[in-house]
Amino acid sequence: MMSYIPLLMFVCVCLILLIGYPVAITLAGVALIFAGFGVATGVFEPLFLSALPSRLYGVINNQTLLAVPLFVFMGAMLERAKIAENLLTAMSLLMGRFHGGLAIAVTLVGMLLAASTGIVGATVVTMGLLSLPTMLKRGYDPKFSTGIICATGTLGQIIPPSIALVLLGDVLSSAYQQAQLKMGIFSPETVSVGELFAGAVVPGLLLVALYIGYCLAVAIFNPKAAPKVAKEDIAELDQQQSLSRLMLTALLPPLFLIIAVLGSILFGFATPTEAAGVGAMGALLLALIQGQLSKANLQAVMDSTVKITSMVFLILIGASLFSLVFRGFGGEELVHGFFQQMPGGVLGATLIVMLVIFLLGFILDFIEITFVVIPIVAPVLLMMGLDPIWLGIMIAINLQTSFLTPPFGFALFYLRGVADKVVKTADIYRGVIPFIAIQLLLLIILAIWPHLVTWLPQIMYG
Repeated sequence: MMSYIPLLMFVCVCLILLIGYPVAITLAGVALIFAGFGVATGVFEPLFLSALPSRLYGVINNQTLLAVPLFVFMGAMLERAKIAENLLTAMSLLMGRFHGGLAIAVTLVGMLLAASTGIVGATVVTMGLLSLPTMLKRGYDPKFSTGIICATGTLGQIIPPSIALVLLGDVLSSAYQQAQLKMGIFSPETVSVGELFAGAVVPGLLLVALYIGYCLAVAIFNPKAAPKVAKEDIAELDQQQSLSRLMLTALLPPLFLIIAVLGSILFGFATPTEAAGVGAMGALLLALIQGQLSKANLQAVMDSTVKITSMVFLILIGASLFSLVFRGFGGEELVHGFFQQMPGGVLGATLIVMLVIFLLGFILDFIEITFVVIPIVAPVLLMMGLDPIWLGIMIAINLQTSFLTPPFGFALFYLRGVADKVVKTADIYRGVIPFIAIQLLLLIILAIWPHLVTWLPQIMYG
């Protein structure tokens, strides 16, 4: 009976979350209820709970997690400074003269926003508010328009510096050390966030290239779905602000900030936390230059940062408690035994984990999955010989695909909330299907050629 208690815990958490209870309270509450039941029946050792204070102290002392509020602040400040609006205007002027040019502009702006904000919801909402009305006004097909906006909005999941990768890097580092100890290997090696960022560069750029390739294919084979921007509209935009001025004021400053933040991490000049501090200060300076550094904007950005950071760390506390109780009931051994008996070995185990994470992505955000699911399955998969960097990037892209998939994908809900009423929900659902196929294709490519993920971290970090 005891061997099934961890599975029952996991099922209870999912059911209670579906009812609508907060994630952090659900995790901690379910863990305490099961621990109380286990202590009363003599099947749970209460000493496991005594490890919680040291776990929380480790979270407090974790320098890497300091990057989370700083990156959130950076993204929120860039959003309030109207960086996205100026970028979209500049790229529309530059590329709108061609069939599909506006869609490619949206893709490139989405990529830059993903590297700036790192928050999927914020990017999808911002792009939905700014670019969807423009695309519909210029005659773009609603299905194609909503599909490209949702897809580019989820790039914040994989393109560094991504908050998802920061959290994944921290969790995978602990899982890697745990797997090594279980195999009797005593090594100071860990999985750094910088390595995960480096591993995400090529897949992220490859995904953007595949999106642009699809936009070009639509422009060639169905030009009515992606028309040129009319010359009078281009002239109107050009009269408002010249292209050269827009490129200088809208494109270069955020691009320089992204290169400074990401480059300093990849080349080892700064830790992710230090680079995040530079990014936060750079975002403040950009807001000042744009004339958007008002007291109201600063207050809104700080409120947003506090709320998101508090949510992340409260979930982390709940997940730590859940993880301790899960292990106390022998959950780790249950998962390990399940994977060992699975046909197909490491390939079968990886496919099952990816499928479970994909399905959980319908009901849980990446933060919950990172803190709850990854610590359970990652040590077992790493003991089976998987590369931790490759595993982290595959999980990130898998979650990104899950966020796009109808009918529960989070990105679809975000866009539905800000889209014009003339856009049907069915249009959004049908529009994302080609992009889901593209992301699945990328997962297959990375599974066949894992060096696309691992070669850059090996070159930069040895």
